[in-house]
Amino acid sequence: MKKFISSLLVGVLLLSISLSFAQSLTEIKKRGKLLVGTEPTFPPFEFVGEKNQVEGFDIDIANELAKRLGVKLEIVNLPFDSLIPALQQGKIDMVIAGMTITEDRAKVVYFSKAYFEANQAIVVRKDEKFEPKKLEELVGKKVAVQLGTTGDLVVSEINGVNVVRFQKFTDAFLELQNGRVDAVVLDEAPAKSYVKKFPKFSISAVIGTGETYGIAVKKGNKELLNFVNQTLDILKSSGTYNKLIQKWFE
Repeated sequence: MKKFISSLLVGVLLLSISLSFAQSLTEIKKRGKLLVGTEPTFPPFEFVGEKNQVEGFDIDIANELAKRLGVKLEIVNLPFDSLIPALQQGKIDMVIAGMTITEDRAKVVYFSKAYFEANQAIVVRKDEKFEPKKLEELVGKKVAVQLGTTGDLVVSEINGVNVVRFQKFTDAFLELQNGRVDAVVLDEAPAKSYVKKFPKFSISAVIGTGETYGIAVKKGNKELLNFVNQTLDILKSSGTYNKLIQKWFE
C-alpha cells in the first residue's frame, strides 16, 4: 500500500510538473502555433474585418510574437470574462485583448510590461440632449458596459446607476442605438472607433482613469513572460511599435 501511495504521489507530481510546463516556449514551438485569446469586438485593438478575419493593433502584436517564435498565430475567440479562466486552464497561451492591468487580475495572472495607456469614455446618442461630462451624471440612467471590463468596474462603483452588462460591445451599442440604454462606457480608443463608424453616436466625455494594458500569461510561466517583455522592448526600440500606433490610431 505504501508503495502504491508513493507511486501515486510521484505520478501526481509528474503530472503537475508536465502541466506547469505545458505552455513553455519549447512546447509552443513543438506545437507549431501560438494560442492567443481575445474578444474581437474592441476596435481598433481587435475586431472582425471585412475579410471575416480578426485583425487590429493587438493582433499585429500577437503576430510579431508568433513570428519571433517561428510558429503560426491562432486566435481563440472568447467572451472577455472567460479569457483569464481559459488562460488558467491552459486552453490558451496568453491573453491580448486590451486588458487593463489591475491588482485583482495580477493576483491570478502574470502581466507583461504595459504596452498601451487608456482612459474611459462615455458614449451617447447624438440626437439626445443627455451629455454627461462625468460618471456621477450617470446616476439614475441605464448604462451599457461589456462584462468584466474596466467600464463595468468604474460604473458599478457608482451607486444609483442601472448597469446593463453584455458579453459584446456590439450588443451594448445596439441597445444604445435602439434607445434601450442612455449611454455606453468603454475605453477611449474603441469609443472613438465606434463613433467614427457610426456618426449617430458621440463621445460626451473622456474620463482620465490612467489605465495601462498588459499581455497576460499564466501565473508561474516566467519564461513566456520574459519572452513577451523582450519582444515588446524590441518592437519599441526597432520603431515597429510606433508604426503600429500610426497604422491603427492616427
